[in-house]
Amino acid sequence: MNTSPLIDIAALAWFLLAWMGYTRFAKKRCATTICLASVMHMYRQQWMMQMMRREHRIADMSAIASLERSVAFFGSSALIIVAGLLTLLGYINEAMALIRNLPLSVPQSELLWEAKILLLLVIFVYAFFKFTWSMRQNGFATALIGAAPLAEDQSVTEGERQDAAERIARVISMAAHHFNFGIRSYYFALAALVWFWNPWIFMAATALVVYVLYRREFHSSVLKTLMSNERPDIRS
Repeated sequence: MNTSPLIDIAALAWFLLAWMGYTRFAKKRCATTICLASVMHMYRQQWMMQMMRREHRIADMSAIASLERSVAFFGSSALIIVAGLLTLLGYINEAMALIRNLPLSVPQSELLWEAKILLLLVIFVYAFFKFTWSMRQNGFATALIGAAPLAEDQSVTEGERQDAAERIARVISMAAHHFNFGIRSYYFALAALVWFWNPWIFMAATALVVYVLYRREFHSSVLKTLMSNERPDIRS
């Protein structure tokens, strides 16, 4: 199957437009519509208010540490993938021969393959920075929990406790937001892998990733379950 180089350019433009467009759409939609991010922020607020009433906060610290370990795993995985992609640059001919035998594959130049590998490198480097920043923000949340007013401290007003709880919840939500950006990069990287095979299927895979992300963030079963008892305040 022969394709014009313009198809690859159009496929790349569609990929970038879909990724950036969905990111912009999701950010605006979350501000006005109930989604996983807004519901989870509500639960984090409740979590921090419960934490304020506890004398011992070991369980809360452990929960944040567990989040940090999860983020660190994905950050380390991104570095390993980057190393693998750099290694692949030295075996392009072998990889091209492997893909060439697949049905519906298209003829490609070595330069185009290098461009596709570069795209994946950029995606996973971006993901690494998002994961490491998320990990640092979880560390900030740990410090804030340690500095939070104690339950028996009578000099602290209820309003001050609520402000502290909201501050910590927002930091944890920001960490989750950047973690979500990193995970989203993995999804789009899977679509980018298809580009090595066929640009038309690459565009279809990109559209499928956007659909999956939209369904999971705005219409998933877990979102309905989280909302089953109480409708959250989306303005929070």
